[in-house]
Amino acid sequence: MGGAHVVAGALTGLVVGMTGVGGGALMTPILLLVFDSVPLTAVGTDLWFAAITKLAVSGLHLRQRLIDWQVARRLWCGSLPASALTLLWMAYFPADGGSRSMVRLAIAVAVGVTAVSLLARPIRPAGRGERTPEAAMSAHWEAGATVAAGAVLGALVTLTSVGAGALGAVALVRLYPERLTPSRLVATDIAHAIPLAICAGAGHLAISQVDGGLLAGLLAGSIPAALLGARLSVRVPGALLRRLLGVVLLLISMAMLGSGR
Repeated sequence: MGGAHVVAGALTGLVVGMTGVGGGALMTPILLLVFDSVPLTAVGTDLWFAAITKLAVSGLHLRQRLIDWQVARRLWCGSLPASALTLLWMAYFPADGGSRSMVRLAIAVAVGVTAVSLLARPIRPAGRGERTPEAAMSAHWEAGATVAAGAVLGALVTLTSVGAGALGAVALVRLYPERLTPSRLVATDIAHAIPLAICAGAGHLAISQVDGGLLAGLLAGSIPAALLGARLSVRVPGALLRRLLGVVLLLISMAMLGSGR
């Protein structure tokens, strides 16, 4: 267990605890660029890192009743079947480097656009006043769109380990701009990501590799830092937390675009 692994885990864990994102989008570039991990090993290791780190902070969000279970269930209805189908596809038709690079580029651009929109838009208190046109869809279509978003997340996370937090936050911001306060968005995003990362991680155990030593070092730093971040997230004003989320997403996008791998 190296000190660099613990530090990398702690920095990423703090971000995950505060914003719900970064488990894959920050850690995967770190594993590839800093620790020179094999891409498939990086994906499998990162999935378990994200699952265990987010599981550690989910109890705090649960006790504070921040998780919107209806939204999480809608996402699971799409993401878990999509992850299972993607794992079957990967087992028979392994993705090559070119296809993975295209997926990562698309994710990086989507995350970057969302970050800019979060930083540029005025912050309004969630759950008050009239619904915005963006949130005016019927409950039926809202539920269907959430399941569809979950399916996209399930496939992307299984292929690349990226998206459960970053793109999950993007989807929740767009689908529920008034319903979810920033702290509830973070909690719901984390709750959804845990079973998805476990499902995808279990598949990668069978078809690729997980670096157990590296994972242990990362978790030694991430779990205490994530718990600290989760406690801070409910004390930070909603407007500031949303701005922080935008900054983190922008950094994630830049890291992914700069990795080139």
